[in-house]
Amino acid sequence: MKNYVKLVDFELKRFIKIYFVLIGMTIVLQIVGVILESRQYLDKATEAMYEYSVPLMEFVGQNGKFGLHRVLETGYFMIPIGLSVAALIFYCFFIWYRDWFGKNTFVYRLLMLPTARLNVLLAKASAIFLMVLGLVGIQLILLPIESTILQWIVPLDLRIDMSVSELVGQFGYGYLGLIIPNSFIQFLINYGIGFMHVFILFTAILFERSFRLRGIVYGVIYYIAAQVLFLFPIMIEVFFETGYLYPIEIFILEIILGLLVIGLSLWISNYLLNRKVTV
Repeated sequence: MKNYVKLVDFELKRFIKIYFVLIGMTIVLQIVGVILESRQYLDKATEAMYEYSVPLMEFVGQNGKFGLHRVLETGYFMIPIGLSVAALIFYCFFIWYRDWFGKNTFVYRLLMLPTARLNVLLAKASAIFLMVLGLVGIQLILLPIESTILQWIVPLDLRIDMSVSELVGQFGYGYLGLIIPNSFIQFLINYGIGFMHVFILFTAILFERSFRLRGIVYGVIYYIAAQVLFLFPIMIEVFFETGYLYPIEIFILEIILGLLVIGLSLWISNYLLNRKVTV
């Protein structure tokens, strides 16, 4: 366990500079977006009411009240979140290939550490998961701050105040509801599926590292096969329109298959790390 914790800490430190850049970009762009979008709405309201004598209620009826949900639809929110997701997906590859192609083939020393080789994989996966949770935590902190900034700029008569749960649940913005689920069960589902995909991807990468050109084919086949296995109950229901299973039965099957895919990925990865991976 001690070696595993050290490996996680080591992996986090290797990505920390880029990680702070992602956090800084997210904070700056979102706060700037709230300020600019709020000012733009307020300027529009001021122009309509003072230059064209449009009554307040008529303006609100035509344009709606301003809230944080409007900023969520803009690039100020979506771009930093999208870039963070893309960076972490890229890092799933980089976290392995950096060790092979970096100076002095660092992976040789990494795999020779006095610990189970599987701990190397688990540490890399844990580092990615912790970074994801860190970005989600930053977003949870930002939303109330951004809501407060919006309230400073837009008068009460022109705005609608919403909690984080309302933004995620009531207004149902897909990407925000995906990264900030409105229930603990949904959190386990979303991030459990995400964690499963990380293990599948790691296994595919280890196939490539073990067998080189042939490994690319093996990795792609494994990735597709794992996806099909996980989605098999849903695919049967959709393709054959049987309606044989109740939603709760599909849900339970998906949990079982998800755990099966994770276990299979870990078993294959452990085998490859110990028997096939060359440095």
